[in-house]
Amino acid sequence: MTNHYFEDETQDHFIEEPDSEEWQFVQVAPGQRLDTALAECTSLSRSYIQNLIQQERVLVNSQPKKANYRVQEEDRIEISIPPAQKLDVLPEELPLDIVYEDDDLLVVNKPQGMVVHPAPGAWSGTLVNALLYHCQNLSGINGVIRPGIIHRIDKDTSGLLVVAKTDDAHHHLAHQIKEHSVGRSYRAVVHGLMSEPSGTVDAPIGRDPKDRKKMAVVFKNSRNAVTHYYVLERFMQFTEIKAVLDTGRTHQIRVHMAYLKHPVLGDPLYGPKKNPFGMTGQVLHAETLSFIHPRTGEKMTFTADPPESFRDVLEKLKNSD
Repeated sequence: MTNHYFEDETQDHFIEEPDSEEWQFVQVAPGQRLDTALAECTSLSRSYIQNLIQQERVLVNSQPKKANYRVQEEDRIEISIPPAQKLDVLPEELPLDIVYEDDDLLVVNKPQGMVVHPAPGAWSGTLVNALLYHCQNLSGINGVIRPGIIHRIDKDTSGLLVVAKTDDAHHHLAHQIKEHSVGRSYRAVVHGLMSEPSGTVDAPIGRDPKDRKKMAVVFKNSRNAVTHYYVLERFMQFTEIKAVLDTGRTHQIRVHMAYLKHPVLGDPLYGPKKNPFGMTGQVLHAETLSFIHPRTGEKMTFTADPPESFRDVLEKLKNSD
């Protein structure tokens, strides 16, 4: 049996993905809906769990239940995850900006516009395709689609990612992410003038109930999310900030900045439809990454300058003041 993460950006929980059909017991908190309880104790999405419930792949006391069933204290819940589909992900000779590499891991500066791993609509041209061409010995914990991938950043966000070459390195690094001990800071340009020099957004993030393609600050079926921000420079109608993550929820910085009414410039999902500079994607860059090396125990910190497109926007902003 192989341990896999079913990942959102946090990858907080393990659940075993079998190589063949079998059932696993899952311990959940009582008093909640069945789908919500399973989503909270695993990293499976609620929609994926609802699909499993419809297929009767979730049993309560050996009986199928509906998604809105309220879990009782003594309930025994079993779940059957279908075996992962075996797909060929082909190596591709694509440019890779490798910041650091050793026998255990790589640190890569991902360009804006590159998807991290294959998914429907993007089976090639991804970071994983490039990594497979560069090296064959990537961690197998996340299967054939996401070898070596421990955490992600959005397609149109540039910046630093750590990639595991071995399963042992993957486990160590994933544990650090789970414990929120991996340091991650971003640079961004946001709409409007932020009045305070710094601040913290402590607001839970979950699926937007009005648009399932988006995340939002919601207080039901959500997970805690904390973002610290620091003003770097103010322009006439925009602010450059540094954002530091305590957690790593999907679209966290983009959602939190939009929640503050300061959406990230160029964000096609959470920002204004009008794009004043005609850029593709949000002006957001994962600038700094720090973690403890899984073999040596050394604290390692890496920094990558923002890409040319980010610097061009800053230059335009400075010239417009």
